[in-house]
Amino acid sequence: MGSPQHVSHVRASSSASTDVDGGGLNGNQDNLLPIANVGRIMKDVLPPQAKISKHAKEIIQECATEFVGFVTGEASERCHQERRKTINGDDICHAMRSLGLDHYADAMRGYLRRYRESEEVAAALNNNNGREIQIDVRDELSIFRSNEQRQGRN
Repeated sequence: MGSPQHVSHVRASSSASTDVDGGGLNGNQDNLLPIANVGRIMKDVLPPQAKISKHAKEIIQECATEFVGFVTGEASERCHQERRKTINGDDICHAMRSLGLDHYADAMRGYLRRYRESEEVAAALNNNNGREIQIDVRDELSIFRSNEQRQGRN
């Protein structure tokens, strides 16, 4: 099993892949996921009247950062063994499965498939009329679906 030691900096690209530099996560504040993004995700899955303390956001921020580093480290090991420098969505799915996170791997595989399909549709539409089109796939993710269902009950 891998560790996040091979990963220090990840940069998302439009092709759903990540460039990886060597190094390690050192707990530095700069290496944490942005607290505003973490808070927004937390808020999205809670009822509208729910409040989240700063401490709760910070704890989830640390846990989510560790989780991302853990999975990315495993994916990085696979890329290193295959002499590749770019982690892609398939590597993340494989890492989740090899770490025993099959449920997450299955969800990620479905999201990745729909993301790629939407990218193909958007590319075809963009090539046909010259205007850029974005397709939102958030409604496909269970985290957003459950939030909409909760809000529909209120």
